[in-house]
Amino acid sequence: MVYELYYWPTIPGRGEFVRLALEDAGAEYVDVARSSAGSQALMRFLRGADTPAHLPFAPPFLRAGDLLIAQTANILMYLGARHGLAPRDEGGRLWANQLQLTLADLVSEAHDTHHPIASSLYYEDQKEAALQRSEDFLHNRLPKYLGYFERLLERNAPAEPYLCGRQVSYADLSMFQVLEGLHYAFPRTMRQVSPRHPKLRSLQQSVRERPRLAAYLGSARRLAFNEQGIFRHYPELEAARHAT
Repeated sequence: MVYELYYWPTIPGRGEFVRLALEDAGAEYVDVARSSAGSQALMRFLRGADTPAHLPFAPPFLRAGDLLIAQTANILMYLGARHGLAPRDEGGRLWANQLQLTLADLVSEAHDTHHPIASSLYYEDQKEAALQRSEDFLHNRLPKYLGYFERLLERNAPAEPYLCGRQVSYADLSMFQVLEGLHYAFPRTMRQVSPRHPKLRSLQQSVRERPRLAAYLGSARRLAFNEQGIFRHYPELEAARHAT
């Protein structure tokens, strides 16, 4: 099967979580909006022109044969079961999905640091609110999330170094992407707090060194973080935390 991934062509965004799973699995896929079909193919789906009965609300979505699957966690649950990136038992699969949904909450909160009022407004139109939201995120919310995932890894180590046990799962790949995004968006904060989370740092490096992912990360297929995506680097959003 050759999968078709539908996502915006210029940002990593939520589509990158799916790309990492496909790349690590060595699965064949077409990144439709970045292919010769271009964004028009994606927009036809969103308008319902080429879409089956289960119309997705927004990308990413994945076409797998006759299936059209939307929502990042839903796509990853499907891929994980089929490509050895999820536990085999039902409890383990639910646990991986639970972790992915928790990461989705973290991603949403990171996004809202620069768009706390409305996604339809420019960052410059809500900058004061963004400063307040970022200060709370960096002081309160981010430590809770990172501390939670660090504790999970501490409980598993050393025999089970990954979030779901001995084997890497899509939740680990997504944790890697979240950490990469946080380092891009909040470099000063992450340099300060990372030493407190050695298990997360080890996981991040372990995922980065996986052969297929290492090849992908070094290729032109890997989109760079930028100020149109979820994780955006606005230095002023760290200013309050690091003010002396």
